[in-house]
Amino acid sequence: MSSVPFPFSAVVGQDNLRLALLLNAVSPAVGGVLVRGEKGTAKSTAVRALSALLPQVDVVPGCRFSCAPAAPDPACPDGPHEPGPGSDRPARMVELPVGASEDRLVGALDIERALAEGVKAFEPGLLADAHRGILYVDEVNLLHDHLIDLLLDAAAMGASYVEREGVSVRHAARFLLVGTMNPEEGELRPQLLDRFGLTVEVAASREPAQRVEVVRRRLAYEDDPAGFAARWAGDESEVRARVVAARALLPQVRLGDTALLQIAATCAGFEVDGMRADIVMARTATALAAWAGRTSVLKEDVRQAALLALPHRRRRNPFDAPGLDEDKLDEILDGFPDEEPEPEPDPEPEGPDDGDGGGDGGPGGDGGGVPPQGGGPETGHAPEETAAPEETAPEPQPSAPQQGGGGGAEQAAVAAAEPFRTKTLSVPGLGEGAAGRRSRARTAHGRTTGAQRPRGQLTKLHLAATVHAAAPHQKARGRVGRGLVVRRDDLRQATREGREGNLVLFCVDASGSMAARQRMSAVKGAVLSLLLDAYQRRDKVGLITFRGADAELALPPTSSVDAAAARLEKLSTGGRTPLGPGLLKAHEVLRIERLRDPSRRPLLVVVTDGRATSAGAVGGDPRELSGRSARLLAAEGIASVVVDCESGPVRLGLAGALAADLGAPAVTLDGLRADSLAGLVKNVRTAVTHTASPNSIPRRAA
Repeated sequence: MSSVPFPFSAVVGQDNLRLALLLNAVSPAVGGVLVRGEKGTAKSTAVRALSALLPQVDVVPGCRFSCAPAAPDPACPDGPHEPGPGSDRPARMVELPVGASEDRLVGALDIERALAEGVKAFEPGLLADAHRGILYVDEVNLLHDHLIDLLLDAAAMGASYVEREGVSVRHAARFLLVGTMNPEEGELRPQLLDRFGLTVEVAASREPAQRVEVVRRRLAYEDDPAGFAARWAGDESEVRARVVAARALLPQVRLGDTALLQIAATCAGFEVDGMRADIVMARTATALAAWAGRTSVLKEDVRQAALLALPHRRRRNPFDAPGLDEDKLDEILDGFPDEEPEPEPDPEPEGPDDGDGGGDGGPGGDGGGVPPQGGGPETGHAPEETAAPEETAPEPQPSAPQQGGGGGAEQAAVAAAEPFRTKTLSVPGLGEGAAGRRSRARTAHGRTTGAQRPRGQLTKLHLAATVHAAAPHQKARGRVGRGLVVRRDDLRQATREGREGNLVLFCVDASGSMAARQRMSAVKGAVLSLLLDAYQRRDKVGLITFRGADAELALPPTSSVDAAAARLEKLSTGGRTPLGPGLLKAHEVLRIERLRDPSRRPLLVVVTDGRATSAGAVGGDPRELSGRSARLLAAEGIASVVVDCESGPVRLGLAGALAADLGAPAVTLDGLRADSLAGLVKNVRTAVTHTASPNSIPRRAA
């Protein structure tokens, strides 16, 4: 990566993205930006370029926590600071890696000084570095939960508190939080989602001319980064000057009663939770007016503020797509008169239509447009971002109608019944899977349960155990002074226990025998309920459907529960029942996933009435094939549960026979809306007579 960042002004198109970032540069109180969108849409490029547009920061010389000379933090660990002149430095943009440790984020005891000198010294983390700057999290939706909790605390209080290993430290941590994410890889927790002031959806343009301009600029930058940046230096200076002017004008902007009523009515009309949305909208509308060079907030500012601040706050459940009904927004705002702007004190600030190429290309009209930078929507990303995600598998195609064996013409997809809450599902034993919220596991984060000799590189020191191991040998080692004489054999690794996520693989019968609308609606509602539980507990999910002559992996195992819910909603029915091929497909998927992630333990949920009327390409007797496939899964110790969808006065009990072959319990469709299914799945995963090893799967269920 070049040390010369791509110029912000050279980003092609993406007006909403650039506007949201610039508004936060004008008014950091807006609260940050969450950038959602597909890969290769200049998300990271634009964010990394923003820091060059921020004004210099005046700091106390030598202060590791960036205290302002005019108002230093009285609790600063490097304080108290004597009055005196400060020194200017560029605003920092600190990147938080997805795999960062807790100590790296909040700071920790300086172990080296503690052991060598016998003193307690605090080593600052990334939150201290980001104070009065930008904290950027790429792929923020993949951030571990324990880091998200720490970010929530710091964002809410404007300070970081560290209480650990005998260290008690508090320091200011006010930063502009910017995150980027690809929704296909999973969604954010609602608590963190609400902490972002604004959200922007970005997508690649489909206009050839715009895409050509993207490629042209990216190639020019890669050929000569310094020369490319120099060609855009004038534009960068203009945007930087406009940010400074808007910051100076911001205190003079008047937020009138009419604008406040418009904001309140908009938030109430869209039924957003809490009052944070009203406050963010007010700050955003004020920043929009300052960016446009006005001292009064107009209706168009309120409208643009709503489009940026509300879409991610009005989601009612994890499967609702974020967005805002613009017709409804206009209807709400049309009920209020326009606020008359006051005479401007200074006509010099650049207006919204004064940028190069005209200002009407901005997303906010003349209330908040940004100078257009070309015809394309993106600069492009590095080549590694061109790989398609797993969850972009093609939608299942309708199979040709077949006769006999429960077949019939294809039935249109039906809506899922209302989802319900399920009980906690957990895997027995102590695993070592990815961090989550379901089953007990040995993790790098969580409560400390003991200490052991490190196996390989030491990652988390257990200080008390290390001191205890070294203490008896101090006299023999000739210790003098306060420091301990510690050797490699004395070091102890802390063992911690937390929670892990699991893989829940749904194998859903979509054949003609399942086509009864009421039955399929209830089935979808039950699966949706378990998907909601999986979302809350950070599981991976996968979806296999079987109908006609074959089974299909409708969604490869992924963290995007939203994608699974979308595929489930579109699931149509019809054709014969290839139960055996469906189970074989499940076996294949789980085998591959075990190779990819051997520590993640699966649960197979088979949703069917047990009929087997087609062997697909495998051939042979369909019922015999389904039995052999089920016994193969049981022999490999895969925990399963069968959801029996058979209905009517005459029951063949085929799902029960399938459950026996799988070594799994069965539950009828009538019991899906009760707690019995969730409780049963829990029993599948806990009622074992042996303690499962981290990489093993329970073989039989009670």
